Amino acid sequence: MLWKTDPTFYPSPKLAVKAPAENLAYVAALNAEGGKKPDALVVVDLDPKSAKYGQIVGQVDMPNAGDELHHFGWNACSSALCPYSPHPHVERRYLIVPGIRSSRIHILDTKPNPTQPTIVKVIEPEALAERTGYSRPHTIHCGPDGIYLSALGSPEGDGPGGIFALDHYTFEPLGRWEVDRGPQYFGYDFAWHLGHDIAVTSEWGTPNMIEDGVNPELLLGGKYGHSLHIWDLRKRRHLQALDLGAEQQMVLELRAAHDPTKAYGFVGVVTSLKDLSSSIWLWHRSNGKFEVKKVIEIPAEPADPAQLPPLLQGFKAVPPLLTDINLSVDDRFLYASCWGTGEMRQYDVSDPFQPRLIGGVHIGGIVRRTSHPAKPDQPLNGGPQMVEVSRDGRRVYFTNSLYASWDKQFYPQGIDGWMVKLDVGQDGAMKFDPKLFVEFGKLRGHQIRLQGGDASSDSYCYP
Repeated sequence: MLWKTDPTFYPSPKLAVKAPAENLAYVAALNAEGGKKPDALVVVDLDPKSAKYGQIVGQVDMPNAGDELHHFGWNACSSALCPYSPHPHVERRYLIVPGIRSSRIHILDTKPNPTQPTIVKVIEPEALAERTGYSRPHTIHCGPDGIYLSALGSPEGDGPGGIFALDHYTFEPLGRWEVDRGPQYFGYDFAWHLGHDIAVTSEWGTPNMIEDGVNPELLLGGKYGHSLHIWDLRKRRHLQALDLGAEQQMVLELRAAHDPTKAYGFVGVVTSLKDLSSSIWLWHRSNGKFEVKKVIEIPAEPADPAQLPPLLQGFKAVPPLLTDINLSVDDRFLYASCWGTGEMRQYDVSDPFQPRLIGGVHIGGIVRRTSHPAKPDQPLNGGPQMVEVSRDGRRVYFTNSLYASWDKQFYPQGIDGWMVKLDVGQDGAMKFDPKLFVEFGKLRGHQIRLQGGDASSDSYCYP
């Protein structure tokens, strides 16, 4: 038998940019009725030539209620082409879909029918806890030698959070990744520089600190995560802690440079205790050590307290609430989701030390409630949240729900789930696609994965 590499794998970001356009999106969707009905994985048609373009063409309901689907990812990707990979013939076929509240992990097969994936395996929380000591799986990355997932904490809801691995073929949990975690305690996102054998992790809080919503006492006390951690990727040992300062609360999404010869990346900070601003920081290596520097600040906007939820009324301002960022595959554009103010910002980061704000669009928002061109008379709630970028950088998709308990705090009237798309010109100019406005009904869309791969699901070993 002649083995062939999955055609959606590319050895370098330069080749990935030339990949065919995606035809489907997979969207993890929370059921807004809480634990009464199950969450779902929703499939959206993205082929402009299709009669069903912009419509939901498939849905897989989870077998249990109360999972709270959140982040999910592919079982395999372009990192399988790394020279030391023992798995060069895996396929980008299975979606690893965890529940952040239930700690249950679902394995879905997309190959037989891409519009109607089938659940082929469920890992129960007891098995995850026994093998790894972790719970509340959060972020998934397909690595050269396994499937990596971050976790927010222990089965009891405390810390530490960390990373564990799944087998590429059986999907069974292999165990905790860290050999020596040093001072690292909070978990959230992780990224890596495969060309430098470096991993990076960020911090949110333990499950007990986040599951009931933002705890004002903990927030004002600077108790949520505010550091990055640098690791030896191959030895699985902690190397450095980079503290951004307790004023910087909730250091979340990591986006490493796609070029494997580079050792820098961006991280988003949700809020500053000083002025409610959000910020984006650059981690980079200098003289053998890593450093971190604030390169973008996004200010809060004054607002009438009557227009704000109770949590914010005393501040008389609406914070940006930067909850996601994404970096185009060519490392040129950085997108920033301001969930509070209802703005998607676009920065030119060709020089990562000197980002330039070059564009932005408004939709939703706590105060603005800006409409979409498809329904100009319909005020929208929620705001730009999980953002995904096509491999060629010409299409940007995003949804509007963050996390059930936090949705309720910041949008107490409830969130009507939607997904939209921006078209991006060669010069970077952005505009809404008026034909793509997906409404999810009782569901709230969260993370998006694109068929064949996207900007945040692949890493490369060749420049």
